[in-house]
Amino acid sequence: MPAKQNRKATAPKARRRTGGKKASAVFDTEGFLTTVGSGRSIATYKAKSYVFRQGAECDAVFYILTGHVDLSVVSKQGKERVVGQLGPRAFIGESCLAGHRRYLASARASTEATVIRIETTTLATALSEHPELAQRFMAFLLLRNSQVEADLIDQLFNSSEKRLARLLIMLAQVGNQAEFRTVSAPISQEIMAARVGTTRSRINYFMNKFRKLGLIEYNGELKVHSSLLNVIIRE
Repeated sequence: MPAKQNRKATAPKARRRTGGKKASAVFDTEGFLTTVGSGRSIATYKAKSYVFRQGAECDAVFYILTGHVDLSVVSKQGKERVVGQLGPRAFIGESCLAGHRRYLASARASTEATVIRIETTTLATALSEHPELAQRFMAFLLLRNSQVEADLIDQLFNSSEKRLARLLIMLAQVGNQAEFRTVSAPISQEIMAARVGTTRSRINYFMNKFRKLGLIEYNGELKVHSSLLNVIIRE
């Protein structure tokens, strides 16, 4: 259940261009995605609380304003796997727009998270009427699709050690510069094991190995050094 909810309606702002014969309103994409109004509401979820559950009626798409949200799937045998962790400016529950009647995964806040809930019909109408919003949404889908493909390739061809290294690099948003970067969203070894597809004991073994090699630091917060990239590229 959401911890806080604000129902006050605020219409997205519109700006107007001048200089032509006719002034045309410019759709405020950011305003639409970050304010409440017709078909849109805002709520804040405490860590470990669900935004929606797998199998629930698929009637809205959510846009993350702050915090991080884990996506997880439960098999028919009852096994749960975390399949993604998304942060600010990401959409969740977008499968509703593809005609799915039920959510394909569960979304649970891994930190306190504030999200905008947009009813499916409201978002579908806005996407068809406003190319700016459609482009923003399409850019997210393309990026998300490339991440899913990369995850699949990682699972098929890389060892669990390399998969963990890749996960840590993504979480810390490590670049080419030689430095430590902090993982902003807390993540447990259980979640790491689910993401990597191995056991918690193996994750603990690799984390200790990385720490001894100076590739990560952990003193209240997890930090990842860019040299961890060498674990991925080595044969």
